[in-house]
Amino acid sequence: MTDYTGSNTPADQRDLWRTPPALFTALDAEFCFQLDAAAAPHNALCRKFITAEQNTLETPWADHLTIPGYAWLNPPYSDITPFVKKAAAESKNQIGTVMLVPADTSVGWFREAIETASEVRFITAGRLAFINPVTGKPTSGNNKGSMLIIWRPFPRTHCESTFVERDVLMTFGAKLIARREAA
Repeated sequence: MTDYTGSNTPADQRDLWRTPPALFTALDAEFCFQLDAAAAPHNALCRKFITAEQNTLETPWADHLTIPGYAWLNPPYSDITPFVKKAAAESKNQIGTVMLVPADTSVGWFREAIETASEVRFITAGRLAFINPVTGKPTSGNNKGSMLIIWRPFPRTHCESTFVERDVLMTFGAKLIARREAA
């Protein structure tokens, strides 16, 4: 199953693109992530992370964070559904998840997500430049916008839709990174 309509990325690299650091830093300021639930040692965004070999879909996230807490998840876009199911299951264990996915409301995993998540936050006014897995540089030309699906670590009442401008997130994250580097 793929979700790469219109992608020009070589097939062996499609699931390896990384989250822009400024985006992660801005969201980390809000959610205080304890776990990167889909990472590799060279690109983990949190001190604690789960690798492909450890299989995040089979690993209890509670083994890697303090409850209640939040996990960051930029899943492989080739098959998002199992990651939506995993985040929903972990939310019942008081583990929140912030998942970065393509802004596509027409797919089955989106319908499943809004039945269990607390918030869908659309990133507006521009597309993210993800980090190229080969060059390590931000690359423009993403063929879809992005959104965040958020499962909170406490009982769900409803799912709300919210919006945030890309440049607001990226500028805030860049300021936090600069402040950290200057310290």
